[in-house]
Amino acid sequence: MGVKVLVVDDAVFMRKMIGDILKKEGYEVAGEAENGKEAVDKYTEISPDLVTMDIVMPKVGDIDGIGAVKQIMEKDGKAKILMVSAMGQHALVVEAIQAGAKDFVTKPFQPSRVLEAAKRVLES
Repeated sequence: MGVKVLVVDDAVFMRKMIGDILKKEGYEVAGEAENGKEAVDKYTEISPDLVTMDIVMPKVGDIDGIGAVKQIMEKDGKAKILMVSAMGQHALVVEAIQAGAKDFVTKPFQPSRVLEAAKRVLES
């Protein structure tokens, strides 16, 4: 069975773009979420092998991207989370890594960079 991925981003087009890159490499997009709260719920529901998590999303129930990383890591210390950030979000990336994320990619990104990072995270 393939690698199950949960793609989290508040923008539908970003979820589609990331999902398409991963699907082309044989990953299975097992779920999508548009905010951190939904990400935590979906993580529990589908137990993905990999999560791609947008750093900046509107807070829902006090949970944003970094809050979602913290909650997922509390549920599963072995969770493999790849952060997706825009340029200039270095402080947030550092905070996400400290919260348990394994790596990050910066938008706009090259498909090869996403795939390299996904592979690294899965091997970590």
